[in-house]
Amino acid sequence: MPSWMTVAPGFNALINGTCAVLLISSLIAIKSKKIQLHRSLNTAAMLLSVVFLLSYVVFHYFSGDTVYGGEYKFAYYIILISHILLAGLSLPFILLAYYRGHIGAIQKHKKLVRFTYPVWLYVCITGVIVYLFLAPYYAF
Repeated sequence: MPSWMTVAPGFNALINGTCAVLLISSLIAIKSKKIQLHRSLNTAAMLLSVVFLLSYVVFHYFSGDTVYGGEYKFAYYIILISHILLAGLSLPFILLAYYRGHIGAIQKHKKLVRFTYPVWLYVCITGVIVYLFLAPYYAF
């Protein structure tokens, strides 16, 4: 593994945490009728998510999986499995919701984000939690 990849897990957790903050800020912005700020925050969250995905794939290509060795395996695996499943299942809906907002199909956007937003936020937060579980077990 290239030496610069040792920062990838922490970097990915930072991206997930930042995305969570951006998503919460975006919700506050739209509830305050700050539409342009809402759009900008969502665009930033989307771009960071792309950076995360690229970093995640490259890291796992070079390093493989990290095995959790702690005493809270049940909790860890419940969080990990729900995180992975929801991340994969929500991606097309996140993209569609973003697209609908971007083109101005606001009613369709609102209908979709009612369930997509909390799932995306959950995925971001659980990404940080998974990192915290695994941090002591990285091999570098």
